[in-house]
Amino acid sequence: MTQTEPAGTTSAGLRLGERRSVIRELAVVFLRLGLTAFGGPAAHVAMMEDEVVVRRRWLTRERFLDLLGATNLIPGPNSTEMAIHVGLERGGVAGLLTAGVCFILPAAVIVGVIAWAYVQWGSLPEAAGILYGIKPVVVAIVGQALWRLGRSALKNEWLAGLGVAAVALGLAGVHELLILFGAGVIAVVVEVFKLRRSPGGMAALGIGAGPMWAACPGLISGALPGAGVIPGVWPVFLFFLKVGSVLFGSGYVLLAFLRADLVERWGWLTEAQLLDAVAVGQFTPGPVFTTATFIGYLLGGVKGAVAATVGIFLPAFVLVWLSGPWIPRMRRSKTMGALLDGVNVGSLALMAVVTVRLGQAAIIDPWTVVLAIGSGVALLGFGVNSTWLILGGGLAGWMGSWVGGVG
Repeated sequence: MTQTEPAGTTSAGLRLGERRSVIRELAVVFLRLGLTAFGGPAAHVAMMEDEVVVRRRWLTRERFLDLLGATNLIPGPNSTEMAIHVGLERGGVAGLLTAGVCFILPAAVIVGVIAWAYVQWGSLPEAAGILYGIKPVVVAIVGQALWRLGRSALKNEWLAGLGVAAVALGLAGVHELLILFGAGVIAVVVEVFKLRRSPGGMAALGIGAGPMWAACPGLISGALPGAGVIPGVWPVFLFFLKVGSVLFGSGYVLLAFLRADLVERWGWLTEAQLLDAVAVGQFTPGPVFTTATFIGYLLGGVKGAVAATVGIFLPAFVLVWLSGPWIPRMRRSKTMGALLDGVNVGSLALMAVVTVRLGQAAIIDPWTVVLAIGSGVALLGFGVNSTWLILGGGLAGWMGSWVGGVG
């Protein structure tokens, strides 16, 4: 396939040689994106749009937007699911696997190497200083994402009220899956009430909240060891499979799920280790969900890293493959739109709660206060790329460890 191929051409009707060429192109494009896509999901999607719509004309802009909208209707990492969708459109199932794996693999390998180095030398003053400087920047980045997403998700007063209630429940210790499930159900109930007043409106109820059944508390977790027990590879895989199956919203919502189970319920990680894992996920390219690779290595070495990575990303491949043919119908469904609104509000509430918790652990002295505030101003006021802030925070922490003994 050449770059001058008409926009919108997909895998249908391709000959064997053409299909192999398409697979090779997908591998090259998404390996490069996996190595260079810094800045979080929004930046990843922008880079993909430039590659597949503007430069290569694999998809029309309208189709690209349809696929982007569909990623918000299913759980999982949005930018990774976009890569998988593009692969499915261009090369069928083989393309789906190629694009997804090539986008994930570079970040997973980089994070795995960093995890190995962390285990070997993480207690050195230099490493401790770097992470000391990065942690408050991470808090600012999560806060900035919360602010920007909130302006889009809180569309009206009643959704804002729902968000406030969800934050209160999260701070009170209510299970994060119940918050997501409850917010989605409430939004659907409100939409159903509106549809009852509209002639023919109830026909829009054809698509329900199917994916949210996976959010029932206790799913899979009943097979996991309790607090203080060192997990094996299988429990690590099951935990991250659960997270990948039910996690709506941006990659930052992942922090709430990880903290609730791994730190508070089971004690598999310390608060400091979780912050370190989040920091590594932030300053490396590719999906934020490769934080799971880092945590998996801490819990079970190389096998644990592989188990965690496969577990958290596997649902994305399955859900994209299943949902692809249903995208037009899902976009027309009023109830699915209402469900998405409610789930997004619940996701933002979890982000707010985790921002508070992480801030308590990371902002511990005047220097970290300066780093957090300065990073927030740089993000919101000047649009500085989060990657540069992470690197700057690490450099500041490293210099502080030499000059003032911080970290």
